Amino acid sequence: MADGFLFDIQHYAVHDGPGIRTLVFFKGCPLECAWCCNPESQSFLPQLRYFDAKCKKCFTCAENCNLNAISVQDNFVKRGFDFCEKCEDKLCVELCNYDALRISGKKYSVPEVVDIVSKDIPFYNNSGGGITFSGGEPFSQPEFLLQILKECKNLKIHTAVETCGWCAKEAIEKSLEYVDLFLFDLKIIDEEQHIKYTGKSNKQILENLKFLAQKNKKIIVRLPLIPGITDTSINIKNIISFVNNNQLNEISLEPYHTLGIEKYREHGLNYLLPELKDSKIEEIESVKKIFIENNLNCEIA
Repeated sequence: MADGFLFDIQHYAVHDGPGIRTLVFFKGCPLECAWCCNPESQSFLPQLRYFDAKCKKCFTCAENCNLNAISVQDNFVKRGFDFCEKCEDKLCVELCNYDALRISGKKYSVPEVVDIVSKDIPFYNNSGGGITFSGGEPFSQPEFLLQILKECKNLKIHTAVETCGWCAKEAIEKSLEYVDLFLFDLKIIDEEQHIKYTGKSNKQILENLKFLAQKNKKIIVRLPLIPGITDTSINIKNIISFVNNNQLNEISLEPYHTLGIEKYREHGLNYLLPELKDSKIEEIESVKKIFIENNLNCEIA
């Protein structure tokens, strides 16, 4: 069986699908969304995470770094995060007595994941819940995802996959009989704007969503509401046109928030939209009203 990388498993969630759910977060994403709130999901490799507030400046990490990626400058710990991705022993994390260093991402086997999530089956049965695979992008690790999905269906667990849609159609096609619900992110219809803010064309994304719609799968289209980027009148109009043309009728709005900015600093990454503020409730409700007026079922996540 294939192994894969995850960066988190969360229990007792009540979003991202019906009932009480376990959320399994896959590491790695093909898109580079400027507003991404989970920087630890972007790389396909484990990453070093540094919590400055917990660091006691003992410098044990710097003294024991085999790659010389950690150094001390002016009594502060400086990390070379690019080097850290290549490190195999992560000795700095093991030796830190203050939990100031952690690793985002871990390799799992299929049986390990299934064993973890199956412990929550009583909660799924009592609430109509199940497992939601998110990320990152689950379909970027297609064999790993497919094998877990098969095992989950053998256990009669409800399955949902959240996807950005930028993946091979074959990966989605192979999963069809094992996925009960697709949570499909639809960000920007205009291709040029999509490339500008995500680094990739949306042609494959739109084709995959059309394909799923033709298969009559249960789909909830998710729209991240990014002020001035995805919530513009032209983008909303284009999304309404697309979903109507493909007989899709469920929309979930995901308001923008700034909760992930600190995680960028902890992973040594730069946040690309520091000027943006959290979505305002009146603006969110205004967008919701537009979708409802166009005969679409629309909820706020």
